[in-house]
Amino acid sequence: MLLKWVAFVWQEPPVKRPPERLQAGDFHTAEAMLGSGHMSTTPPQVKPVTPVIGAEICGLDLDDVSDSDFRLVHDALMEHCVIFFRDQDISIESQKELGARFGELVAHPNDPGVDGHPEVMPIHADENSRRVAGEQWHSDVSCDPLPPMGSILRLHTVPETGGDTLFANMYAAYEALSERMRAFLDGLTAVHDGGPYYRETNRIIGRDDGGRSYPSAEHPVVRTHPVTGRRALFVNPMFTQYIVGLPPAESRGVLTLLYEHVARPDFQCRFRWRRNSIAFWDNRCAQHHAIWDYWPATRSGYRVTIRGEAPV
Repeated sequence: MLLKWVAFVWQEPPVKRPPERLQAGDFHTAEAMLGSGHMSTTPPQVKPVTPVIGAEICGLDLDDVSDSDFRLVHDALMEHCVIFFRDQDISIESQKELGARFGELVAHPNDPGVDGHPEVMPIHADENSRRVAGEQWHSDVSCDPLPPMGSILRLHTVPETGGDTLFANMYAAYEALSERMRAFLDGLTAVHDGGPYYRETNRIIGRDDGGRSYPSAEHPVVRTHPVTGRRALFVNPMFTQYIVGLPPAESRGVLTLLYEHVARPDFQCRFRWRRNSIAFWDNRCAQHHAIWDYWPATRSGYRVTIRGEAPV
């Protein structure tokens, strides 16, 4: 009988070892392995829109703003003058809470607020509108003795195209003036009055203002930002009436020059709205202009306004 031998190689059984522990340098790798799920700790990002003005903040839920998130929003606003957010399906209460972290919310001097929320101003235009809010360059309610620090606008309904908002940097506008013009403007004041604009608005839409009075104030033509310390132009065609101490013809000439100057494209960014977008601008250093090019489409949302301080 023929025997067959089978050769084989002896293999040692695997040795069981305790799981390796992450070292200090491995945490970034472990974090990356989490992907984009709920456990991701990717911080919000601030992405400038132009080198001059505007930034979009991504990865931040304005329904739940932590202290560190608030500091990021605050610092981005101070640096970029206006900041933008996308996909913010938040309540009126959350919008108010965000604004209240920056200061006292105030009601608009002419337009009524939302029922139960007098400090929330509806922004709405549709096929029946005779005018829209903000259809020229301005800083919100600059006629007030304490003009607004900032405004937060959320649109929940937007046209398919159009309805953009332009923003302009008033630091850049001031700094682009000649040294002689800056020296001339420094120390001048101008009168801002809400009466002419608000009464005309009420006439156009057929609203009786009952002879009410509107805020009026005298402010520096060039103001100093209380946080950044930078100088910014502070006149606008919506509310500024005249420069104090100049003859009417000279006042009109200087203001016309400044209005044309601040509208230069190189001081601007243009924000294209989408549903549930938010814009938050600093009225102390930025002006804006809402473009009404979407009639008869609907554009609708809510704005809260934050009280500021007397300009110096």
